[in-house]
Amino acid sequence: MFLKHTQIAPSLASQLLASAEAAARAIPPAFPLDATVAVNPFLGQAGEDLPMASARLGRVAGARLTQPRAALVAQVAAGEITDDDLAVALIASTSPVKPCDLALLKAQMKAESPVIDALPTVAELAAGRTGTDWPAILARSFGLWAAGHFDRGQALWTPRPGQGAFAAWREWATHDLTPEIAGLTGFSAHVAEAPDTAERATLRASERLGLTPAAAETAFHRLLVDLGGWPQHARWLLWQAELAGDTDTTLTDLLAIRLIWEEAFLDHCPDVAEEWQATVADHAAPLEPTPDQVLDAILQDAAERAHQRKLASRLSDAATHSDRAEMQAAFCIDVRSEVFRRALEAQDTGIETVGFAGFFGLPVAHRPQGTDELQSHLPALLNPALTSTSHGDESAETAIRISARAKRAWGRFRQAAVSSFAFVEAAGPAYGVKLVREALALGPKRQMPAPLPRLEGELTADRKAQTAAGVLRAMSMTERHARLVLLIGHGAQLRNNPHQSAYHCGACSGQTGEISSRLLARLLNDPETRAGLPELGLSLPSDTLFVAGLHDTVTDEVTLYLDAPAPDHAHDIARAEVWLAAAGAQAKAERAIRLPAVHGHDLARRATDWSEVRPEWGLANCSAFIAAPRSATAGRDLKGRAFLHTYDWTADDGFDTLELILTAPVVVASWISLQYYGSTVAPRVFGSGNKLIHNVVGGIGVVQGNGGLLRPGLPWQAVHDGERPAHEALRLSVLIEAPTEAITEILRKHDHVRDLFDNGWLHLFALKDGQVSARYRRGLTWERFSMRDPSDQGVSRLTGITRPRP
Repeated sequence: MFLKHTQIAPSLASQLLASAEAAARAIPPAFPLDATVAVNPFLGQAGEDLPMASARLGRVAGARLTQPRAALVAQVAAGEITDDDLAVALIASTSPVKPCDLALLKAQMKAESPVIDALPTVAELAAGRTGTDWPAILARSFGLWAAGHFDRGQALWTPRPGQGAFAAWREWATHDLTPEIAGLTGFSAHVAEAPDTAERATLRASERLGLTPAAAETAFHRLLVDLGGWPQHARWLLWQAELAGDTDTTLTDLLAIRLIWEEAFLDHCPDVAEEWQATVADHAAPLEPTPDQVLDAILQDAAERAHQRKLASRLSDAATHSDRAEMQAAFCIDVRSEVFRRALEAQDTGIETVGFAGFFGLPVAHRPQGTDELQSHLPALLNPALTSTSHGDESAETAIRISARAKRAWGRFRQAAVSSFAFVEAAGPAYGVKLVREALALGPKRQMPAPLPRLEGELTADRKAQTAAGVLRAMSMTERHARLVLLIGHGAQLRNNPHQSAYHCGACSGQTGEISSRLLARLLNDPETRAGLPELGLSLPSDTLFVAGLHDTVTDEVTLYLDAPAPDHAHDIARAEVWLAAAGAQAKAERAIRLPAVHGHDLARRATDWSEVRPEWGLANCSAFIAAPRSATAGRDLKGRAFLHTYDWTADDGFDTLELILTAPVVVASWISLQYYGSTVAPRVFGSGNKLIHNVVGGIGVVQGNGGLLRPGLPWQAVHDGERPAHEALRLSVLIEAPTEAITEILRKHDHVRDLFDNGWLHLFALKDGQVSARYRRGLTWERFSMRDPSDQGVSRLTGITRPRP
């Protein structure tokens, strides 16, 4: 029934391969566990708005991209979402199938939202006919191969390293009897006679499966989604290659592999051919959001407008400081620092805090002690321009490497097939003591600092000054420097948590901010740096000392790194430590209210408890990014939900800093926000599932149970407290104190950033004197922002809205 050899016309082949590439680009990257970076799961849909993305991901993944309708309707009933919020969201929708007025919207939202199912694969159709769970067999067989092929050092043995994914899988699959034992007769022979390249295999399978160019893109996307997180890991490989100016074909290799499986299932169960052709026709149909998807998008937008109304009311009028602060503390803009900054400023009126990305403007690749491997300590969007190291003298480095090898050998002895039994017999009782100690949280109470880092290669005095000047301007710290300036990165002390790096600094590629803060403090204290700053229009007082620090976001303790003697500042440092300790206690008291099963303020125990699934909430509930002088938010309780970036546009000649903010920190914050959003609204597709049954695979990610497909994204426990979501799924609101003309020109230059705002993945507002003055609208236009309080008697209700003509 199906041709043995493809006779596809070149033009058709080109279209099908282009569809394969488009489907690959629709997949987001997933970073490995050792450097987890939050990723926008809708990265491939940035050119579409929420209703259209809902239609696409509903077709290929069965995903719903908004909060549950019932939860949104409950907010309406409680008065949290007002009729004004609903009406304005309804007006803003451009869909021809939206409700024609507010009354109809409120009537329709009471109906239950329909279940969304992805279009079926041949594997699912065959399972329905034969009673054999072919998708599960495929997942286990493919997952076993992928775990070995992509392994990053966890496995004791990997199959034929160095081969491309498609060639490696073909060799594996011709010897894997699992599918045939399950009843897929002749599968090994089917793989053996498949074309020898991924492109030819894709074209042959497309012909046999009857995939037309119109159907191919979403059909291919559907098959990639069916492989769980492995295509996302392959997309990360492509991401890394492209950063280095190269490319990678792993992702399209995986598509070819999945298509070969589909061919086999169709050959095995030809009875589903008619159903499959109907599915192909559904894939070929134009993508159009359903009225229900449009309705849910309007309700989601209304919820976000309600949040924006409340946020705008919390901002204060901007004011300038004239006196010199007694201490300044620069924190990473991570939302967890908002709570601590507020608590620290409450300790004394002479304290000022600053917000800046946690890599502190140094695009560094770092070589830790005991290894030559480089770790990225910069946003995933950037390439490193500097390298640093913590290596000591040669003899100390050699001893550390010998110790590390012995530790690895011991770990392999524990895991190996035969010696693991001897390990249990010989060392089991001693390990029992270790487990008891960890169960009682008797382990180390604080992480040890890394050896003093230093930049590799001598920087010239001019480059030191230029680097420092660029950082100070980006931080809006060009004048009024205090005697003591703290540079405080952040990290999380956790036990037994595969996703530990996800709690660290996103601006440091999942590392802590320790290295970056210590490098910058050393640079800014360097006499050569200071001597060169005046020629660049900047100067630092001779009595200003920069001190690095690290905020442990689990315990709210701050460690200061006194990397050089500073006897003249001993009093300042001692006073700072008192302030930091008091602020930490206040921040812990505030955070403890949200965390489940916290007795008193015992957050330190969670940092050393290997059984704790919710050591902290990470960036859950993030909802806003504010780039403005601190005076716009000082003293205002933003509930630990806002990224606060210090920015003074009046000191930004040419708006270079504004451009940097919009193209780097805002994009990183959007990735964080949308990862939490996706893991909350569509946990089956974009979340990693239940922590309690996670197993680490290949050092890359986790699976649930003892096998199957990779699960990317956040664990359910990171966004849910067991009874209700701990993260309110809202798209990020970006508020920037700057002229709208300057913001518009930057968006005009950067299409990928403009798409995020034009298509509603982010909301953009302009501030003036600390107050929201304008809202961005699609197409580089703005509208005046009016904050209407629904409690005011004079507020009108919009009840009649005419539906636009299609």
